[in-house]
Amino acid sequence: MLNEERIILMTKMASYEEGEGKKSMALGRYFRGDYISLQLLRAFFCSTIAYLLGFGLYVLYDFEILLEDIYKMDLFVFAQNIIKWYAIFVVGYCVITYAVCAYRYSRAKRSLKVYYHNLKKLDSLYRQ
Repeated sequence: MLNEERIILMTKMASYEEGEGKKSMALGRYFRGDYISLQLLRAFFCSTIAYLLGFGLYVLYDFEILLEDIYKMDLFVFAQNIIKWYAIFVVGYCVITYAVCAYRYSRAKRSLKVYYHNLKKLDSLYRQ
């Protein structure tokens, strides 16, 4: 005998597993700190590469001016400015990454909690 409530619940859970559930279940395997630290590590390397590419493009764009002024400028101050802007860029990128990843993790945990609640409800429906 078919139970209509069970069928509706199983359909809803199957659509969740195929859509949003894939990402949520992948996130659910991590502890919060592990997930965020892994994403911050990735963000650090990606932001470093992005900064180096951006700085390289800036140098290539103003290469003639840089070569004209290289003997006039204080290279120590120039290096300090490069490092300062690098630190600002990386810290800003990592702060944004932390906020986004914390939000994603909490949203995934909430949706997984609903999913596991539906699993328990489905189990109780089968036992009846």
